[in-house]
Amino acid sequence: MTRSEINRFHNDDLRKRRVGGNRFNSLPLGGEICAHLMVGLFSFLCVFPFAFVIIISFTDEKMLVENGYRLFPEKWSLAAYKYIVSSGEQLLQSYFITIFITIVGTLMGVLMMGMFSYAISRSTFRYKNFFTFMAVFTMLFNGGLVPYYMVCTQLLHLRDTIWALILPLCVNAFYIVVLRTFFKTMVPESVIESAKIDGANELRIFFQIAAPIAKPGIVTIALFLTLGYWNDWFQALLFIENNKLYPVQYMLKKLESSIEFIYMYSGYIDPVKRVEIIASLPTEAVRMAMVVLATGPIIFAYPFFQKYYVRGLTVGAVKE
Repeated sequence: MTRSEINRFHNDDLRKRRVGGNRFNSLPLGGEICAHLMVGLFSFLCVFPFAFVIIISFTDEKMLVENGYRLFPEKWSLAAYKYIVSSGEQLLQSYFITIFITIVGTLMGVLMMGMFSYAISRSTFRYKNFFTFMAVFTMLFNGGLVPYYMVCTQLLHLRDTIWALILPLCVNAFYIVVLRTFFKTMVPESVIESAKIDGANELRIFFQIAAPIAKPGIVTIALFLTLGYWNDWFQALLFIENNKLYPVQYMLKKLESSIEFIYMYSGYIDPVKRVEIIASLPTEAVRMAMVVLATGPIIFAYPFFQKYYVRGLTVGAVKE
């Protein structure tokens, strides 16, 4: 079976899934206006908080103390970003670590879960029920934090290694179930049998037939993995002591903890110096700047996933 035949089959399948839904796509003029207003309002409610956080991060700390949060501050300041960037090389190193574990972890996770899900989705696989049960069982019961820590440190020896930030999040049972559903509903047995008759082995069937057809589901899971790796700091808290391996989320958390430590113990020094120290620390602005620095880069990754993400959700929601 050629690639053009596979693509034609996939397009025909999607077209059949959409049959019967076109009557809901046409609305009267008033309905379209209301729908656009609702979508616009919802979009504004999603974008405005992040835009407001950016404004606060550029607001002078004294203005925040005196006037509180304002949409148009009286005085702008870069003090919060200067305070964070003062860590210099550590910030760049943390960004490099985060980008590395996000890319490598996402690729490994998609490959491992994709192949596992494809195997248990095929009715011809003899042990599919056993492996499906093993995956679902871990969603209901787990050993807890202490056994998890012991396995990672004493059995796998991941402590203070870059793999401690990658392997624990690489496989997720829920994602396996979702991918299994995609492969089972979108890749018919007839296509697999035709490929086997043409002499294709299992790896070739997976990479050249099953994976392209189930691409919306795979990319959806890739987006979830990307967000999970980018936002994770708990693995670093458990396993990492070397500051050269700190991801950006954990580095920013330690920076905020340092500010809180200074505030907590500033009462033991001279009152005059205490006032000067507290006034010089851009506390609220730093918190907002941390949100911007931690969230901003990952926002640019979403447009690359958007097309497949929306298609994956809609295809998975349509009943045969």
